[in-house]
Amino acid sequence: MSEQDRSTLFEWMGGAETVRRIVEAFYPRVLKHPLLAPLFPSDIGPVMDKQYMFLSQFFGGPTLYSDVHGHPMMRARHMAFPITVERADAWLGCMAEAMEEVGLPGDLRDFLLQRLKGSAYHFVNTPEDE
Repeated sequence: MSEQDRSTLFEWMGGAETVRRIVEAFYPRVLKHPLLAPLFPSDIGPVMDKQYMFLSQFFGGPTLYSDVHGHPMMRARHMAFPITVERADAWLGCMAEAMEEVGLPGDLRDFLLQRLKGSAYHFVNTPEDE
């Protein structure tokens, strides 16, 4: 693919294959993290599929998530879970490690994480002391 053909973040990061690899590197970290693991079901497969669809769409790829689940409404979908700033930080840390593992260049990784920070902190719905 020529540089001229790469018009979305999704394409810049390597498309569907890279998004899938990130998701597959991300969730083992989440399931081992003491703050995050309790928020996720033991059958993580469906969660991984949704994350793949969402990230594809979020980064400018096909509208996979909306096509299957409707409007993302991510804050509303996450309200049932106690999300603190500390958990948002942990989530972003796991994502950074996953992106590094799959070999995204540092500048691209930093840019993608900056985009995800807005969402991660928007989901915070619980004070730290709870």
